[in-house]
Amino acid sequence: MRISVIIHLINEDPIVCEIDKMPDYSDQVIVAHNPRRRDGKDVHYVDEEVNTIILPWHRIGLVQVLPSGDAEEIVGFVRD
Repeated sequence: MRISVIIHLINEDPIVCEIDKMPDYSDQVIVAHNPRRRDGKDVHYVDEEVNTIILPWHRIGLVQVLPSGDAEEIVGFVRD
């Protein structure tokens, strides 16, 4: 199952994409699928035919993990 993330690149607008697994601390790059801007438009520096991009960690400032549909099924603490 792919994980949806928002990747904040240094000096660029954030992009929304999917990753196959959470990155390991020893990874040098992150492999992202279906890159797009937050509003759903194409990323200007990626060709239209490209589905997968490889980003080096030194270009990434922050990665936000978006909640999945499974997270809504989890029942948290409920007070009576």
